Amino acid sequence: MSDAHRAGALQSRDAPTFSPLYRQIKGLITRSLQSGEWKPGELIPSETELAARFGVSQGTVRKAIDELATENLLVRRQGRGTFVATHQEARAQFRFLRMRPDRGGDAGPMDSRVLECRRTRAPGDIARALQLRSGETVVQVRRVLSFEGQRTVLDEIWLPGALFRGLTAERLSAYRGPLYALFEAEFGTRMIRADERLRAVSADPECAAQLGVPVGEPLLLVERVSFTYEDRPVEVRRGFCVTRSHHYYNELS
Repeated sequence: MSDAHRAGALQSRDAPTFSPLYRQIKGLITRSLQSGEWKPGELIPSETELAARFGVSQGTVRKAIDELATENLLVRRQGRGTFVATHQEARAQFRFLRMRPDRGGDAGPMDSRVLECRRTRAPGDIARALQLRSGETVVQVRRVLSFEGQRTVLDEIWLPGALFRGLTAERLSAYRGPLYALFEAEFGTRMIRADERLRAVSADPECAAQLGVPVGEPLLLVERVSFTYEDRPVEVRRGFCVTRSHHYYNELS
């Protein structure tokens, strides 16, 4: 059977409208990632094996994997194969952490001090952003991020309570890696992408006290909604950032 005929066969099972065959294979691979068939950091089957599994050409599989690699769901490693991307990798941490020192380079070693972690009812705006029912339970986390001993970000984070049962301040404080790596490893929730909005605000008394700046200090507010597979929102985050010696960095290509 040709790839064109296979496209029709796959299409009839998986979607009501036409999409290129490699996109359909991409969708099937993504479902396997979502179901946990291949865990973060694990080697996935070779292109030859996947081509045989889906009954398509190796070139079709390669094109699907290329797109998944571009979207940071998979990582190609020369001579080793293709692996499921993981937040345990240093490069993944800086994909979501956009604060950089003015002197150049990455943000460097980060210290996280947890102020609060509690289960509460979702405020209306948070429930809408997370696609929850009004008043549904969320986990609220507040923490201060310091770089080289300098308090730089006050994070306010909301997570769906059903996905993050057992998340406590003690568990957060004991974990030494990136927060998204904890969510991935212990709660089976992988952040795939995020939408962000940036605006300038003034430090209120609470922000000022936690960040060690005067009330009214100009801050950069980064509001983020993070998504897992199938564009499902799983985190709302508001980061109040001191920009005396740091800036928000993004590379457009």
